[in-house]
Amino acid sequence: MIKGFGGIFWRTKNLEVTKKWYSEVLQIEIENWNGTVIKPQSGNETIFSFFADNDSYFPTEQQVMLNFQVDNLDETIKHLERIGVPLAKKKESSEFGKFIWIEDPEGRLIELWEK
Repeated sequence: MIKGFGGIFWRTKNLEVTKKWYSEVLQIEIENWNGTVIKPQSGNETIFSFFADNDSYFPTEQQVMLNFQVDNLDETIKHLERIGVPLAKKKESSEFGKFIWIEDPEGRLIELWEK
């Protein structure tokens, strides 16, 4: 029945700062309507997963964590270093892939993942 996610929507305290950050840091081209359409490519997949209230994987005060799949995590890290975005969590590797975390302007943790 489900073909994929139709969108991710959330409120922000400072729309212009948040739009600029996502555009510069994650290179997501935010359009005039304050959003964009990300079209999946071959090898791209979306994980939908529940976590218990007390699970410590990401901060319990954060209700949702975004995870973006990237082609090359090492190149992504170099980009982040060039523009001065610190890692909130250093690179980790597991059987699921490689992961880092960064924070957006409002302190939300974002996970970047190379499969």
